Order: sequence, then structure tokens, then C-alpha cells
Amino acid sequence: MRALFISANTERINVPTMPLGLACVAEATRRAGHEIFLVDLMAESDPGDKIRRVIADFRPEIIGISIRNVDDQDMAKPRFLVDRARGVVIRCRQYASAPIVLGGAGYSIFPSSTLEYLGADMGIQGEGEGTFPLLMERLQQGRSFSTLPGLFQKGRGASKGTGCGFERNLDRFPMPHRDLLATEGYEKESLWLPLQTRRGCPMQCSYCSTETIEGRLIRKRSPGHVVAWLSDCVDAGFHRFHFVDNTFNMPPSYARELCARIIEASLNIQWRCILYPCRVDAALVRDMARAGCREASLGFESGSEPILTAFNKRFSLEDIRHASRLMRDHGIERMGFLLLGGPGETKETVLESLQFLDSLSLESNKLTMGVRIYPYTELARIAREEGIVGERDDLFFPRFYMAPGLYGWLKKTVDAWAKDRPNWMT
Repeated sequence: MRALFISANTERINVPTMPLGLACVAEATRRAGHEIFLVDLMAESDPGDKIRRVIADFRPEIIGISIRNVDDQDMAKPRFLVDRARGVVIRCRQYASAPIVLGGAGYSIFPSSTLEYLGADMGIQGEGEGTFPLLMERLQQGRSFSTLPGLFQKGRGASKGTGCGFERNLDRFPMPHRDLLATEGYEKESLWLPLQTRRGCPMQCSYCSTETIEGRLIRKRSPGHVVAWLSDCVDAGFHRFHFVDNTFNMPPSYARELCARIIEASLNIQWRCILYPCRVDAALVRDMARAGCREASLGFESGSEPILTAFNKRFSLEDIRHASRLMRDHGIERMGFLLLGGPGETKETVLESLQFLDSLSLESNKLTMGVRIYPYTELARIAREEGIVGERDDLFFPRFYMAPGLYGWLKKTVDAWAKDRPNWMT
């Protein structure tokens, strides 16, 4: 069968992001023996015309559309990004009769609502590498696909009793061949090729949607497979990479082994990652620097101990300071994040966070006011208890938590602090 894959994301929040997840599903589909074609709309000035031309030439028998972001998480002026994907679905309907299947991180958070809103035929919640090729096989054979893991059907809901089907052994899923990672539409000087070595996060931060998307269990690719893929990319001319794993240093033993393999392979690459600010020691940071790490994000979100507890963070302010010092000493640039206005936030805790952030002297910082409320999180439970959202609100359209009476003062205060600090982004 012929499968057309379309990345509907054209949003350049912070930096434009390559559709890594969609490329992984496309690669798995190709290896199952099907013909594939991938379109990244980030590179297209006229997405509708591109879709028309590709459908006319490729004649797809099934179309997969990736939904990466539902909104931009901006409380002040939220943009609902699914409307852009609706235009993609409409074009596909106009030019092809093939079934349309949704997927991606944004879809996985809101599978039923996104499917209904966009009017597609089906959707896959969770990992598509296993389910999408099986769906094609059963369509080809005329067999029922109602029991496939993570599958939602228009008007019928989810497959019964199957769950999302998270694969424990990620080596079963191929990493995408470099021909699926087109660089058109991305600025060469700012291009960092994404890769994911682990999925799942057990940390249960009160506001985070990762558990819904990837599950709680950390599942890993073997370091040898990762380094072999990196080597192929280096041979193709790529030298900068972005580990999009939620917590690069979890578990520390895996992070150390991965760094050792990269050093041993003498790849001469540069990379960035996200660190959870605990269980970070000098040996790990030294190995990260030797392996080519040049930037790391510290997702601490607050500089106040009570708010760290409210967010269910499992580290202290001293843990953050310790990780920051180690990275500074090993020449790794640091990016910090504050997420202000959550449960328990007060003027006093905000000022503590701003002062703490200032004391770290990080190379760059991102400050967000208001916390996007996602389903199945502790924050959603709190918001319902406090009457901020209703019991039946599925949170598909963006809703935010802001501690009572804080927003006006908070915006003025953050703007005043950021005015004289050019490396603070709001």
C-alpha cells in the first residue's frame, strides 16, 4: 500500500522543530513493506497546493497526519493551533478518498476531541510505529482493526481493552533514515537534528502531559543503536543534535553509557539536552561535555521550595545550584525555566523565584505566566476542585491555572525584571 504522511505543524515556537515522531512512524511503515511519502509543511509557503500535487502524483491509499501542538501555551494570547490542521484535513478530503489517520503528541493528549474536531476517520493515541503498519495490513486484508492498540475510530471511540500499547523494547522501532529528515524550511545555522533515546517519565510533575503521551515507565534504545544512527547522520553532514528525552540524566547509568559510546566513536558532534536537576554529579557532567554537550535546559520551573513541592518536583534549590555550577564549570551553556502562577503561588514566592533565577547567572531563561491545564494531571484535579474548570471540560480548548489575584501584578513584575535582562524571554 501507499502511505502519505503529513506533518501539519508550521508553528515556530522558540525554534522550528522537525517531525521526528512522524518520521519514525514512516520508517516503520516502510520497513513493513509499504511505499511511503512524507511531507513536512514547515517548508511550504502554500501547503494546500503542496498537498494537492503530492496526492495527484503519489495517489495515497492511506494518509497519516501528525498533530504536534494543540495550542501555544500562552495564557495572555492563546492560539489554538488545531485549526491549521483542520485545513490540512479538508485539503486531503478534497483531493483523495483515502482514510485519514491522526497521530502525534497533541493528538495523544486529546484523542477523542481532536478526532471529532478535525473530522478524520481514525487516530492513534501513543506510539504509531507498531499500530500504523498493523492498521495498513488489516485494511489491505479486509480484516477488522477494532482491537488495535491505541486506535480511535470516528463515531466508535477507542479500541476496547487495548490501551496505548507502549513498546518496552524501543529497539523494535527503527530510527528514521536520514532521507526522512529533510532540512528545507529550517535555518541551517540554527538546525539541531532531534533524536529521542528514551520515552516515558515517572516523575509525575503536577502539570505535565508526558505520562499521557509516553507513559510512566522509562523505555530505552540501546546506546549502540543510538550511536550507529548518529554516525550515519554525521556521514550525511549533520553535526548538531538535540536529545528531546524528557530527562537526559534519568537513569544516570544509561546517560553515562551513552556518553561513553559517543566518546568512543569519536563523532565530533555537538548536542543539547534537558536535565532533571537532581542526581547530577561531576562524573556525568564531565562525560557529557567530553561527548559534545554544549547546552542543557534545567526544567526547575520555580525558585521557591514550597512551589517545587506543589509541582511535585523531587529536587531542592541546592540541587539546582549544584547542577548549574557543574555545567558552568564544564563549559555547558545553561537555560532555565520559570513557570509562575501555579497552585500556592504568592507574591512572595514569585519574588523568591525571580531572585533565585537571577542568582544563577544562566546564559538564557524562559519565563511563563500561567500554567496550561492538561487532563489526567494533578493540576487538573486541583482546578476542578477550585471551580476553575468544570467536571465535563475535557480541556481541549486551552485553559490555564493562575493563582487568585496574581496575574496583573505578576505581569508587571516579570516585565520589570526582564526589561534589564536581555537573556530573559517572556
